[in-house]
Amino acid sequence: MSDSSKMDRGAGANLCRHLNYAAEHLSAELAVAVQQASGSIFSAKSSLHYRELTFRELDKRSNKLAHGLNAYGIKRGMKAVLMVTPSIDFFTLTFALFKAGIVPILVDPGMGVKNLKQCFIESQPDAFIGIPKAHMARRLFSWGKGSVKHLVTVGGSGLWGGVSLDALISRASGTAPEDSYEMAWLDEDEMAAILFTSGSTGTPKGVVYSHKMFEAQISALKHDYGIAPGERDLATFPLFSLFGPALGMASIVPEMDASKPITANPDYLFAAIEKYQCSNMFVNPALIERLGRAGVTSSHTHQLPSIKRVISAGAPATIASIQHFSQMLSDGVEVLNSYGATESLPLSKIGSEALFATTSVTDNGGGICVGKPIEGVDIAIIDISEAPIPRWDEGLRLKPGEIGEIVVKGPMVSRSYYCRDSATQLAKIHDGNSIRHRMGDLGYLDDEGKLWMCGRKAHRVDASRSAKGEPGRYFSIPCERIFNTHPQVKRSALVGVEVGGETVPLLCIELEKSPGCAMAAGLFAELNEIAGQHLQTRGIKRFLIHPQFPVDIRHNAKIFREKLAVWAQKTHKE
Repeated sequence: MSDSSKMDRGAGANLCRHLNYAAEHLSAELAVAVQQASGSIFSAKSSLHYRELTFRELDKRSNKLAHGLNAYGIKRGMKAVLMVTPSIDFFTLTFALFKAGIVPILVDPGMGVKNLKQCFIESQPDAFIGIPKAHMARRLFSWGKGSVKHLVTVGGSGLWGGVSLDALISRASGTAPEDSYEMAWLDEDEMAAILFTSGSTGTPKGVVYSHKMFEAQISALKHDYGIAPGERDLATFPLFSLFGPALGMASIVPEMDASKPITANPDYLFAAIEKYQCSNMFVNPALIERLGRAGVTSSHTHQLPSIKRVISAGAPATIASIQHFSQMLSDGVEVLNSYGATESLPLSKIGSEALFATTSVTDNGGGICVGKPIEGVDIAIIDISEAPIPRWDEGLRLKPGEIGEIVVKGPMVSRSYYCRDSATQLAKIHDGNSIRHRMGDLGYLDDEGKLWMCGRKAHRVDASRSAKGEPGRYFSIPCERIFNTHPQVKRSALVGVEVGGETVPLLCIELEKSPGCAMAAGLFAELNEIAGQHLQTRGIKRFLIHPQFPVDIRHNAKIFREKLAVWAQKTHKE
């Protein structure tokens, strides 16, 4: 009986059924190519080489690894931390874990040592699978101490911890058929993976993923984004790269630090696109800006004629950076800005041409348009509140144009956080058999059903008092985008400070270049004038210049406003 038939009869779910299908019907087609650079980091195409796997090879190797994991004692239902850089081993291991019903725990190494340790304390992994560097950190910081019983070293000897990957495969030799594995079929809502949030806006939380969620994401990429078998994707984000083989699309992994895209060598990425004639790109805003700056100069514009679709996610990309990057694309090819979060994605999308048409609204404090919901997603706006909402009621919906918290429902929405009952209670609303997720983002729906982002709920500033004509409540994105129109302002961040026992709004500013004292005085006068011209910013009278904003390392766009608020409180003088 085929895997698809098993799904039809309700036997369970496993996203690896898509890989099995591709291995049967696209067996000799490319599934994964990993770019590797040798020599100087400043060298270009001549220093690059590639490791490749076909769909059949990926399926076969992941079968062997699944047998090896079982032979080593890592069984269905166990949890395994996976700290492996994007590579052939990353792909084969991840699919092996899913096939075996072992729960991979995926964390962002960029979240910091303290947060990483907390992730391991909460998730209580049974196994730790990592590169030697990860094992060194595990020993140094006691990650998983007390729960980890099985260690696997990838890209090194077993001396780093437990067994090596090669030894793991050897354990399976002769004990099971090499070309097959009896895949574990899980209930559609059963825990299939734990993905930790980045922690860029708070403490990282483990999001419980089911195969139902993965299936919904695959369906959205296929139907709402139009991804078809035979395409090739420049995969710059590890999780998204796994969807390639599940879609019959080859994942082309460039030589780069996926946790720090801003450090990527653009020449490497351009080389990978051109070698494999990639039709799709999944990039975050930081990478869009970096590639645009490298590919579009005063004397030359690098062309990417094979690219038919660009998907941007992770943080709002600036219109200017998208316009710059778009010069490399063929006519009619758009950058699709996708909205979502680890807990629920994708939710909505908007093409670059439609986004460009919203520039005036955004610059005048209307928020950032993130488009209409994709098929199967319901987006609602509710009053801003910190209290739990146990049950959904349609009366909670605000009218179009009213700003509140964004709440979403759809098959890709997670049902809970792992071992974080209080966080689950605050973020989830029961709606019959479904779950609605409170995004923690603020926004509004317009009369056409398009969603406009107004910033994080935690980043709003509620002034203690407001004069006549002042809003009293200030939202980060609407306020900041107004001030960002000033030619000297690189970016800005709204925070609240205590003055005389009352909360007042203050704007932190990062400039394009350092000003002199006289220039700063003139700038503040101009910013005060701008503030008075918009309802959203009236009452903002305090400004501080910060040399360089603290931002997340992955997106280089999520500003750590909590850190700026502490700095502003210490720096500000009444």
